[in-house]
Amino acid sequence: MGVRPVLFRRRTRRLPLPSPLGTVLAEARSLSVRLGGRTVLDGVGLGVAAGEVLALVGPNGAGKSTLLAALAHDLPAASGEVLIDGGPAASWSAAELALRRAVLPQSAELSFPFPVEEVVRMGRAPWAGTAAEGEDDEAVREAMAAAEVTGFASRPFAALSGGERARVALARVLAQRTPLLLLDEPTAALDLRHQELVLRICRERAADGAAVVVVLHDLGLAAAYADRVAVLHGGRVAAEGPPARVLEAELLTRVYLQPVEVIDHPRTGEPLVIPWRAGRNFAS
Repeated sequence: MGVRPVLFRRRTRRLPLPSPLGTVLAEARSLSVRLGGRTVLDGVGLGVAAGEVLALVGPNGAGKSTLLAALAHDLPAASGEVLIDGGPAASWSAAELALRRAVLPQSAELSFPFPVEEVVRMGRAPWAGTAAEGEDDEAVREAMAAAEVTGFASRPFAALSGGERARVALARVLAQRTPLLLLDEPTAALDLRHQELVLRICRERAADGAAVVVVLHDLGLAAAYADRVAVLHGGRVAAEGPPARVLEAELLTRVYLQPVEVIDHPRTGEPLVIPWRAGRNFAS
């Protein structure tokens, strides 16, 4: 059979242990990040705990994706620190990080014509050589079913539409089965049905004990599905807390530079954010 690749040899890694609900699994402490000589995050303090969905919202350039990447330890801190699973992010090896957090970037591109199932199976690579290796087939099957991509398991990833690729990328992250999920605009390329599907998955993973951080532009989705919302503005956290408290008209109008009104949904009571419009007779 030959020698197995180094990636799949048994190796010494500190495996994640189950965390009680409420345990902080990722935290930024006085975190600042500089990119291209510019301060993109400035003294941010924010954490996410097992069992909750935290939505990061804010205008373009506010620092949402940068904060997500910093929480994943994919970007270095200029000052402050990031903790993952109770320890400094830098104290974990790359393999150990991959067992603790799964990251969904804004776009998913592959240079080789891998079939969908193989792309999803890539999410299982961190578990090679561990006791959980035997769960690979089950994890891949469940992740594909959750993301509704089972029907095109054998199709080349490159042949899919943008929305289908986004769901396959999500399935890869789900198959990784980490206690921390970091999702960057997972609904951007999706239709209405699949936007709702993705956020329901986030809620289900949180109910199972995961900590989920999701970058969203749709404030309605944030209000409906997040336990907490952090509004970023100018590289800082302008407000953070339950959606009903944070998503208020004065703050959002100031942050987005767009007048809005916030009303309670007549059935659920969730806040609905509506851009203020003078009338329906818009100039053409």
